[in-house]
Amino acid sequence: MSVPSRPTVLLCALVAAAALLPTATPARASTPLTFGPCPDSVPTPPAPDRVECGRLTVPLDRRHPSGPRIEIAVSRVPASGTPAERRGVLLVNPGGPGGSGLPYAVTKRAKLPESVRRSYDVIGFDPRGVGRSTPVECGPMGGLFTAPGTDPVPTTPRTERTYLTSLRAMADDCAAGAGTHVLPYLSTEQTAYDMDAIRAALGEPRTSFLGVSYGSYLGAAYAARFPHRVGRMVLDSVVGPWDWYDFDVVQSRAMLRARDTFFAWTGEHAERFGLGGGADAVRRSYLRVRRGLAARPVNGFGPAEFDRAVYRALGRTERWAGLADGLRTSLTDGSPDGLRPASAFDSPESRNYEAANRIVKCADGPGPTPREILADMRRTRLLDPQPILTGMEASACAYWHHRPNRRTPLGSPAAPPVLLVASAHDPVTPIEGARRLREVMPGSRLVTLDDDYSHGVFASRGNACVDGAVAAYLVDGTVPAADVRCSGPGLPTVS
Repeated sequence: MSVPSRPTVLLCALVAAAALLPTATPARASTPLTFGPCPDSVPTPPAPDRVECGRLTVPLDRRHPSGPRIEIAVSRVPASGTPAERRGVLLVNPGGPGGSGLPYAVTKRAKLPESVRRSYDVIGFDPRGVGRSTPVECGPMGGLFTAPGTDPVPTTPRTERTYLTSLRAMADDCAAGAGTHVLPYLSTEQTAYDMDAIRAALGEPRTSFLGVSYGSYLGAAYAARFPHRVGRMVLDSVVGPWDWYDFDVVQSRAMLRARDTFFAWTGEHAERFGLGGGADAVRRSYLRVRRGLAARPVNGFGPAEFDRAVYRALGRTERWAGLADGLRTSLTDGSPDGLRPASAFDSPESRNYEAANRIVKCADGPGPTPREILADMRRTRLLDPQPILTGMEASACAYWHHRPNRRTPLGSPAAPPVLLVASAHDPVTPIEGARRLREVMPGSRLVTLDDDYSHGVFASRGNACVDGAVAAYLVDGTVPAADVRCSGPGLPTVS
């Protein structure tokens, strides 16, 4: 993988920072969490399991505990085993930044191996700024929710200037909508403090943790601040220890590789999908659809909406057939409806997600310069004239109204060994991130699902090798003697 040169420098800095970082004072809860009924957004688990919810008040700024306070929404599904089987609490985070974790305690727990369900109270929570934990909104976000949106891939000096102007407008909208006084405190590091406050409120000496995608970054931040409070930690589909902007660039290149694989796979099944035989023919069909929508959007669906649909579909191979069918329908009938996601992009939940995503990323460390943004986009277009830039959320940090001068510390030599899990060809969080993060989390092991092209692995891909290794670690504390390689499913079969 070709990655920017800055991540290598950053990795060395993070290793040094983690080694010197003082352990944070553990949170002390004045009162325990009181649980009761959950909001309608939290699904009811099948009997005899039950879910209960509560709220915890924490400081907006951990450096000023007597200052303004915010509420964190917490959910719990108690362990189903005997008291002798219980291993404590397992906090879970679904990713983002911006993903709601309150219902995740139910939905993710349902997929966990039975031994894990019997051993842990599964604890979900909405991170600060998300869902029911003092949610934020950025208003129009520079036209992000306008449909059809402006083509997100600028190709001329004029469209490049328009692109940068939209980023500045997004930053201004977030400052106005969320408030400049809030922007610095919706960071991953502050959320790590909230995690420890949840641990303390539950009366637990340690917390185990399962974080997926951004959740892996959050877990590594918790390990940096509270290494002696870490129980067993599983970081799945790992975000590497890069600046968020550098990670976005790495992801954009991985998306190109995944799309090439999709083109080749679709071309091998020309009779099924009707987009032409071979990768080149499918690529031409793909570009015809996109260019047509760029020239004439259909019912609010243009190039920005198209790229979002492609970005989403490439992250999970079970969505590839739907993407190919949507492309064919668009070519034959002129309708992009087969490419539209089921949920509205401009829903209140989506607006909160997109706002929290940018605010967290821009609070976690220094942002890029406009010059860097344009240079990286031009380099990506040299690799492929029609890239997918949907995941470049941290570009807005170039104009952010809060400019942090330090990066979020990740990992600690004082933390116990953790388990890292990765799909070999995940385009959303490329496996290089797991390899890099392992270097700042000594003693950790990497479980790789080979021949797999999807995002989210443990208790997600249905792989007995992965699930067995992770369950043995969570339940018995078994750290593999070496990295684990599991055979993956390969590309999807076509019926």
